[in-house]
Formats: sequence, C-alpha cells, structure tokens
Amino acid sequence: MKSRSLPVNKNDDVTLEITGINSDGQGVGRVNGYAVFVPGALIGETVSAHVIKAGSSFAVAKLADITVPSPDRVVPFCPAFPSCGGCTLQHLSYPAQLKLKTQLVYDAFRHIGRFENVRVEPILGMGRPLQYRNKGSFPFSALDDGTVAFGFFSPKSHRLIPLTDCPIQDPKIISCVSAVRNWAESNHIVPYDEDTRQGLLRHAVVRISSEGKVMVVVVTTGALPCQDALVSSLPDAASIWHNVNPDNTNVIFGKQFRLVWGDRTLCHEIAGCQYSISPQSFLQVNTAQTEVLYHTAIRFLNPRPDETIMDAYCGAGTISLLLSSYCKNVIGIESVPEAIADASRNAAQNSIQNTSFICGKVEDLLPKYRQSVSSVILDPPRKGCDPTVLSCIAESHIQRLVYVSCNPATLARDAAVLSSFGYSVDIIQPVDMFPHTSHVETVCLLTHN
Repeated sequence: MKSRSLPVNKNDDVTLEITGINSDGQGVGRVNGYAVFVPGALIGETVSAHVIKAGSSFAVAKLADITVPSPDRVVPFCPAFPSCGGCTLQHLSYPAQLKLKTQLVYDAFRHIGRFENVRVEPILGMGRPLQYRNKGSFPFSALDDGTVAFGFFSPKSHRLIPLTDCPIQDPKIISCVSAVRNWAESNHIVPYDEDTRQGLLRHAVVRISSEGKVMVVVVTTGALPCQDALVSSLPDAASIWHNVNPDNTNVIFGKQFRLVWGDRTLCHEIAGCQYSISPQSFLQVNTAQTEVLYHTAIRFLNPRPDETIMDAYCGAGTISLLLSSYCKNVIGIESVPEAIADASRNAAQNSIQNTSFICGKVEDLLPKYRQSVSSVILDPPRKGCDPTVLSCIAESHIQRLVYVSCNPATLARDAAVLSSFGYSVDIIQPVDMFPHTSHVETVCLLTHN
C-alpha cells in the first residue's frame, strides 16, 4: 500500500506563520493543518525555515530567517543561547514569557484534561528573573586543545557546550565550578569521555544555601586524586563531597558519597523554617519563588487547626513543616530513604513535634492512613501520580486536595481522572520557578463535590 504523503518533507524550505509555542519552547506553525516546530521562533512571527525532520504527526525545522519579527522579541542575554538548550525562552521578553506560560497551563487543561471552563490565574513571576538558581550540575569535557571545559550538553546530544558563565545561576556556583575546572587542569586530571568511557572527572554539582554557604560535590569514575589541592582551590566552600559513579549512565550521582572537607550539611531557610541540605536532598532551585509556591499551596488548602493533612511525595519535608503550624498533624510520605531522614532531622531542628515521616510509596501507604486524613497535598515527580493514588484519594472521600506540579500535561491528565471521581477544579495558579525556560510550576485546588 502506498504511504500517505506529508504536507512537508525533510529538506523542504517553508514559510510559516507562528501561531503557538509548545511545551519545549519551540515555535509552532502549520502547513495545511500539519504542525511544524521551529526552535527560536515566536508567536506572531512569519519565518522561513528548513525542515530537518518530518514524521506522521509533526515536523521539525531549523529557523532560517524572520520576515516579520515579534514585538516581544529581545536580544538574548547569554552568549551560549541557543546552543546550550537551557533557557529556551530568553529571546522572549519576560512579561511575554509570563503570559505564554499562563496560556500553556490553560491549553493543557483544555486539550489534555478536556476541561471546558477552568480558572487559570495569571502566573506569579519574579521581580528580577536572573541569578535565581541555588543549584547547578555541570559536566566536564576535554576540548580539542586538551584544556578542560565545563558547560551543558547540547539538546538531545552529549556534545558539551563550554561555558564561562550562566546568568541564571548564583554567581558563587559558577565561581566554584570554575575552581574545580582549574584544579583539574593544574593537576592533569582527565575529564570523562562517554564515547571511550575513559577519564576521571564527570561532574561538579554546586548548591548554595539561603545564608550564602556553598556545598560542592565532585563526581568522578574512581578515586579522587589531589584532595588537598581541591580543598585549597575552593576556599569559599563550606562543604566538599566526593561521589563515585563508574557506570555508563546519564545519572549524575553514583551510590558512594564521601565527605572530603567541612560540614556534612548546610542550613537553608524557607519562610522561617530551617532545613538541612545534604548532597542528595531535594529542594526547589529557586529559593525566592519556593516561598511563593508553598504559601500559595497552603492558602489553597486552607488548613484547620483540628485536622490531619497528608503531604504526599513530601521530599525533605519542606511543605510539611510549613503546614505544621496550621493544623493538628502532618503525615509525610516519600519513597527516598535519604529524604525521609532529612525530613525527620529538619522537624527536630525546628522543634516541630506534630509531623511524622514515613518511607514508602504513596500508593501503598495512603490506604493505611486515609481514614485519619482530611486533606492532601500532592507534589509528585514530572510523570504525575500513579493511578492507584488517584483512585485511593477518591475512595477515601478526601474533600480538599492541592496538587503541586512541575508538568502541566500530567497535572491536567490527573485532574481529569479526579474529575471523573467527583472532584472539581476550583482554581489553578501557575508560579514561575524557572524564568527564561519553558518549564511551569502550578498549584491546583480540587474539591470533592
């Protein structure tokens, strides 16, 4: 049977009117209804593009020329744009980014969740959307001239884009990664090569606390040489760790952590609560917007002094501890043992006695506690909730549910499932945790009818 012809084919040159931007930050144009994704193109622009991939449902094209530019187009602030693939929206003005992200959430609920009438509030943005990241993970590579470089991998590849700065990172993070790079060069330490699986130095992961203290984790394939020189090269670090990852994997950390120098944990403050940061602790990377996000979640939940609330996917207990002053008890559930240990330690550090943290899967533990829980906060990973979690919530007749999500698509999908169980979507509030990227964090309130 003859295959169906496509409106456009690979190597075609096309002229497009860009009518949308997808969740990856790519401009979307159409040829006879067929979607063509163009990285770097903005809504309202007319562009010329060269098709580099054509499939049954969409094509991808390389931007060649902008005939009619968007009034919201701005000059990118980073010389690594767009090669590094990190800040896919930095050529779009920040006010326009906020408008776009609000629309992305609305579109997800309309097209994925099939909601006809949803209330999406304007996204809560930042006053100064630069240098906001408190954590950075940077791979290393050897350049053709033998020098050591750090940076980010180009999108959908493991080709390193060398950096000397990253304007969305706290400057102390870049300073520490540069120091690790200089240490490696001075001591002839060879970066790991994923193709040959040779070399030693893989990553530097740097975190900065609310107090400005720095933790550095150096990831290698084996033993760490020249430790004294490493410590001397990082005079501003309060904590230096070594992690061993010998595996052929995209995962940054291996299983072995060892404290090289300084403090085992750092103290990080969020809304008056103190949290201990270990190398594997999960914390939102935007400290300022984390408070906005969590206070929004608590406001939507509207906790009562006499109720017990479950914080599902509680991580290191960040939301749990903030919630504890508003209700009788908080039960936190998390599948990562190290996170549960952090959460329990954080509760003790803040003299909070009405929280309990349990290690396990939410779908396994929620049925056990559902009779004593009146409200739930869900903050799952990007893939969303296991279907058994949603059905268990429905079966327990929990009246009030706040869902915190980093993925509008899976949020809309799960909200639709909950809607089939009798829940209504009352309000949706996006929060801009990741300026200049296409990522959106969202808080959604659902109540049982």
